[in-house]
Amino acid sequence: MHRINSSINTASDDFRANDAHNRKLIAEFRERQEAARHARPARDLARLEKHGKMLPRQRIDMLLDPGTPFLELSTLAANMEYDGNAPGASIITGIGIVSGREVIIHADDSSIKGGAWYPLSIKKIVRCLDIAVENRLPVIHCCDSAGGFLPLQSDVFADRHMAGRMFRNQCLLSKMGVKQLALVFGHCTAGGAYIPALADYSVIVRGTGGVFLGGPPLVKAATGEEVSAEALGGADMHTSISGTCDYPAASEADAIAIGREIVAQWEKPTKWACQREEAAPPYYDPEELYGIIPNDIKKGFDMREVIARIVDGSRFHEYQPNYGQTLIAGFANIWGWKVGIVANNGVLFNDSSLKAAHFIELCNQNNTPLVFLQNITGYMVGETYERQGITKDGAKMIMAQACSHVPKFTVMCNGSFGAGNYGMCGRAFDARFLFGWPNNQIGTMGGEQAVKTLVEVKSKQLERNGEALDPAILNEVKEKTEAAYMEQLSAYYSTSQIWDDGILDPVDTRNSLGMAITASLNAPLGDTGYGVFRL
Repeated sequence: MHRINSSINTASDDFRANDAHNRKLIAEFRERQEAARHARPARDLARLEKHGKMLPRQRIDMLLDPGTPFLELSTLAANMEYDGNAPGASIITGIGIVSGREVIIHADDSSIKGGAWYPLSIKKIVRCLDIAVENRLPVIHCCDSAGGFLPLQSDVFADRHMAGRMFRNQCLLSKMGVKQLALVFGHCTAGGAYIPALADYSVIVRGTGGVFLGGPPLVKAATGEEVSAEALGGADMHTSISGTCDYPAASEADAIAIGREIVAQWEKPTKWACQREEAAPPYYDPEELYGIIPNDIKKGFDMREVIARIVDGSRFHEYQPNYGQTLIAGFANIWGWKVGIVANNGVLFNDSSLKAAHFIELCNQNNTPLVFLQNITGYMVGETYERQGITKDGAKMIMAQACSHVPKFTVMCNGSFGAGNYGMCGRAFDARFLFGWPNNQIGTMGGEQAVKTLVEVKSKQLERNGEALDPAILNEVKEKTEAAYMEQLSAYYSTSQIWDDGILDPVDTRNSLGMAITASLNAPLGDTGYGVFRL
């Protein structure tokens, strides 16, 4: 591999303008993230202190091996929902090291409405367990939840990917032999009671921990029986009478110590043999990404400059450099692991689609994980390209990508529009991890095109109804459409809906990918094979 020869002039006006713009975006992102992580009403913090409870992040810090990283996922989930009352969707998830083992952690945040699960809380837990299933990652559940948020119960209970999916995934993990530990710090009520019941090991804190299908108020309402929480589902009852939990703990710190000892007994999985070399930092400064990413999503940039600030030594072996040049493909290393990179340098034409399909097939043949760097407006449209078979060639790329048996990782670097999102391994195509940058936009088409299309539709509607084309009405439609559409295109909207696994500061991309790739190697490779390629 050869070092990429960067052509970036860090002293140019464009670079400085981009740098200032993106540092402002990052400052806003950091501020939002900090608030989601730590800003809580004083009364809620006082309530936890009164009951002798740690904050959930304190529990995680004590659980993790000292000095090891924690890849937190979806920190801004639900940031645009529930009137801002469920920061992080009231759940913390992420990958870390506990007693020398890679694990994924799910922690209820009881500083938010007692840890009640909103619909997006459920989605975030399900996503956490999906990651565990896909990557064979042991799970540590830090349980402290009042159960489902009842005013929105219709959105948390019945459908395929609602609450039942959590327990289904727990069962699958057990079937796979992937370990689970539940640390019961507070109440596990209603469906939440099944999390410790389905875990391989469970530790419950005396005095504050409780596991019951129906808490004392429900029991009284249903049967007239008056019973204390401790007698109904406390530590001593469940560890000495029911057998629902395994270990009583005198305190939260004691529970964490017992949990770490349990995890220390677990077998370390053998990772599959992905090709690896000695890791090296990028030759070019990753902070230069701020000056490379344009301050206008419609402006192009060379994705090679991004690759050069993510991969080991900024070294890259480019595949077919002179063919299909709107798509970049090639081999590099991240944290020493060999990966195949597919990146956009413009719209996807017939040749770039075929190039992508062929390269993806090569990576699958060589058992090389795939990294997709998205900045895509879609596949080329128009009569000429349809006659040349752009739909057919785009389908080849989608088929090759969708049927890949190697782990896939996606970073939304700028725009992600139309079917280009599909070919470049968008959310629907099961990337092991998918991250976005704060500048990212995702939608069926760009904002400008969407507004023009919808205004044209409105104009034709007025014409059909015999109404005059009032410029004021059309302008109002344009303004309303643009405002709504641009909000839904934003990175904050997509991460709020958990369409990704979190927004990243671009300079953190390399390390986040490194941790994700390492975690993915715990799972065996999938079955090889493809569907039908339309030739």
